[in-house]
Formats: sequence, C-alpha cells, structure tokens
Amino acid sequence: MTKTEFTPAPNFIRNIIAQDVKDNKNNGRVVTRFPPEPNGYLHIGHAKSICLNFGIAAENKGGICNLRFDDTNPGKEDIEYVESIMEDVRWLGFDWDDRLFYASDYFEKLYQYAVQLIKAGKAYVCSLSAEEIRENRGTLTTPGKESPYRNRSVAENQDLFERMRAGEFEDGSHVLRAKIDMASPNVLMRDPTLYRIRRIPHHRTGDKWCIYPMYDFAHCLSDSIEGITHSLCTLEFEINRQLYDWILDELNVDCHPQQIEFARLNLGYTVLSKRKLAELVNGGYVSGWDDPRMPTISGLRRRGYTPDSIRNFCERIGVARRDSVVDIALLEYSIREDLNKRAQRVMGVLRPLKVVIDNYPEGRVEELDALNNPEDPGMGTRKIPFSRVIYIEQDDFLEDPPKKFFRLAPGREVRLRYAYYITCVKVIKDEKTGQVIELHCTYDPDTRGGSSPDGRKVKATLHWVSAVHAIKTEARLYEHLFIRENPDEKKDVDFKTYLNPNSLEKLPFFVEPSLAGATPGSRFQFERLGYFCIDSKDSSDQGLIFNRTVTLRDTWARIQKAQQKNKKRGKR
Repeated sequence: MTKTEFTPAPNFIRNIIAQDVKDNKNNGRVVTRFPPEPNGYLHIGHAKSICLNFGIAAENKGGICNLRFDDTNPGKEDIEYVESIMEDVRWLGFDWDDRLFYASDYFEKLYQYAVQLIKAGKAYVCSLSAEEIRENRGTLTTPGKESPYRNRSVAENQDLFERMRAGEFEDGSHVLRAKIDMASPNVLMRDPTLYRIRRIPHHRTGDKWCIYPMYDFAHCLSDSIEGITHSLCTLEFEINRQLYDWILDELNVDCHPQQIEFARLNLGYTVLSKRKLAELVNGGYVSGWDDPRMPTISGLRRRGYTPDSIRNFCERIGVARRDSVVDIALLEYSIREDLNKRAQRVMGVLRPLKVVIDNYPEGRVEELDALNNPEDPGMGTRKIPFSRVIYIEQDDFLEDPPKKFFRLAPGREVRLRYAYYITCVKVIKDEKTGQVIELHCTYDPDTRGGSSPDGRKVKATLHWVSAVHAIKTEARLYEHLFIRENPDEKKDVDFKTYLNPNSLEKLPFFVEPSLAGATPGSRFQFERLGYFCIDSKDSSDQGLIFNRTVTLRDTWARIQKAQQKNKKRGKR
C-alpha cells in the first residue's frame, strides 16, 4: 500500500480497534474486509470504505484485509463489474494478496447453516407471495401478521427446503424465512427472508444453484467464515446489525465479528447510488460507467484524478457517526494540490484569437526555454517555438476593457509567457458580425524571456501557442453533473431533472508541439486553463483528446461574478 502524506487522524473506529488490540480481544488480531456487490462500478463513496478497511488493517501489526464479492444476486451481477472492482482497488494502491473471496465460495456452507436453523425451529418455508409477505409485515406503528405457514413442522420445512434446492418449484412460490418476532419494533426482524428461488445462472457457479441466500444472511456468515474481527459498514446498515447478530448467535458460530457503522460519503452535485448511476448509464445520459463526469473511480481515473488525491481526500473528510454532505470543492482541492506538484506545465489555447506580430521577421522561428514545473526544478525545461503569428485566448482581449481588466487591449502592453512584451496596435473585425477576428501587435525584442531591461512593468501575462507549430486536438471541458447540490433532496422529483445540460463542452484545442508524443493517461497543467489528462479511451494516433480534470482558480472570473452580483443588487 502506498501511504498518503497524512498521519492517520484518530476517529471512533480507530479508537475502538486500538482498545480491542490493547485488551487482546480476538487474540489481538485485526481482520477487515471490503465486500462489494458486483452489480455496478465502484464510486468515490466506495473509495472511502476501501481506504478505511485496507488502511485500518495496514495500521495494525499483522492486520489483514480481504476482498470479498457478496455475489448473491445473479440477476444484477456481471463478471465485468468484478474485473472493474479489482482494477479500481489496485489502482487506489491496495492489494488483498491471496485473500480474494466470494460469497458464492460458501454457498454449500450457507445452505447447511440454513438447514441448521430449520432443525433448531428458527427458520421455516413460507409459501406466501412477495406481495403478501410485504402486506403482512406491518408498519413502524403496527405489528406484523404471522404467516399461516409459520408453524410448519421441522420435517416439512426440511423437505420443502431440499426440494427448493432440487429445483422442484417455480420462482416466487416459496422462500425460507427466519422465525423471529412479527411484533419486533425493528421491522427487519419480522421474520426476514433468508433464501429465495431464482432460476438465473450465476457468473461463477452457473446452473448449479436455483436458490440463493439473501444478502443479510450471506454477509454475516461470510464474515464469520473468513474470521473477520471488525465488520465496518455504512450507517444504512445500522438497522441490520440486530439481524447480523441474531443469525450468528443462533448458529453459535466460532467467530462473531463486531459490526461497526460509519457515515457514508455524500458528495455535493452528484449522486452516489449504484442504482441511480446505472440509470444514468442505461438511459444514455452519460457515455458509460467511466464517463469522466461520473463519480465512479473509473470515471475519476479517466478524468485525470490520481490515487494519491483520492486517498488524501478520504483521509481529509475523516470518519464520522453522522451523515453529512461533503463539498465537492474539497475533492477538487485534493487533486489540484496533488497535480500542482507532479504535473508538467504546458501551453494551449481553447478559443483562439489570431495575433500577427508586425515587426517580427517573417519566417523566423525562435526556440524559447520554458520551465516544466516551478514546484520541481528536477523536471527541467523544454523548448517551445515562437513565430510571427500566434494564438491567444479570445477572453484575453477586450476592445473596451473595464477598469480592472489588465489583459490585452488597444494600445496596451502585456507579457507573453516565456517570450516578449507585445502591444496591440490594430484590431480587425468581421464586417458582418463585428466580432474581433485578428489582432496586430508589435513586440519589444529587448524583452525576450518576459522581462524588460528598463524595468517597466506590465500587469498581465498571457499564454499562447505558435500558430504554425500548434497541434490541433480536442478539449472536453466538464462541469458538475447536476445543477443542484443535492439532487436527491426532493423525494417527489426525479433526480435526473437536475442534470446539468452544460456538464460537457467539446472544443478544438491548439496545444504546443512538445505534446506530440504524449501518451493516454498523461496529466498536464495547461497554464491558466487548468489541469488536463489525455483521454485513455478515445485518444488515438490520429488525434489526442484532453479531458479537463479541474480548473485553476481564476481571479478575473471571481471579479466578474462579484460585478454581476453588484449589478443585480443595484437593480433591486
């Protein structure tokens, strides 16, 4: 495991486990597990659980963490999800060594445990329909109604359960239920279903089984079989803890893990429900599970996030007992902080405005020295070509600039990064639209490298590319996937109502020629534009595609926003 730069902060789970180790509980062992269901791709919320489970194990001498797939629902599971999950866990910097397990490894053991409950009079075969079982379960204020099949004899229950396994019955005709308490204040304890008939092939066991254990039954027993000491899960499973303990107590297993719940990660301007993420994928609202707008680990990886940035983010948000919403700006801060240290600086232009430097010799090309990363001198320098015609950003010129606009304007002098001071002397517009299409400037040859020998100062430095040398690529600019911080807030409104129609913008992107040999997955900071990653899926030898990972802070954008707010206030 690669360690983050942070010393792990104390939290209530670390404190519980530290005390257990001190008290020699479980003979001082610490065994955790990360137990995903292979019914979708992992998202940033799972990253928190991965970091916690593998991290806790690594922090304790001799501690281990298993990877186990809780694959008990073949109708929604796929080998694609299994492979993606393993890739994501490894990419985050963790490894399970030889401890890869599946709940399906234990299907025979789980079946025998169910038979043991039947023999103890703690489980019975119920022939009510799923709808009838729901109707009889009662409410939070009214007790449930016992099934008419609740008092079948042990022999009859054994016979029916064996015949369920043998495939004699149709789906939905029978289930195996625990016999607990239909008046329990915990609705989950009102004779929950333990097994159901499902004639669906399993991705690992094929057609061997036609009955499958429910998650609650398989999960706690899988933990016990593997010798897990601390079963860490999110708060929505707090209500399940009573059933978790009941099953293990009634079966009197040798290993009874302690279930501890922590707050799940809720992130602003996104959803972290695999069901809802699958809805976005299947409905074509995004291009796939690895769409860079998705909060999946594969989507974040494709967008340019690093494993370190995600681990650092998970450490920053900590582990709490209560749910809360984390500002997505914290995730963006984590990747900026990481890439600021490691990403090479380069230049590119998104919305090009042609600039002709009239007094620069035609046909002349200079090779200018540029720093690869001011944060890391060891990254060295590179050469960038400068010529008579360059591109700058359209936003870097205003014909009639406001007071606090310091970039290029008629008669104004600015610095070109690593190059020269230039002054705008002429503006050419489209005769029909009035749009500025070309600028003519002069340069001061004594300012090579971006400094003036006479000490005069300019207030703006612009990025640029040489027009004749620039490589034309594509940029994909991403915004938040949703326009509402909490898309799930209004339960009577479909969360997709709040999808951001401007979450993706594609633009031609003119980049400096040093990027000609860049490979997919490479990350760069384009000066003044943000951090970008070469798309690992759609880029090819015929053309590079740059995904913007995150923007840089933009002082002018903040000024404009403040000005707009002031104008609105003035109108009121």
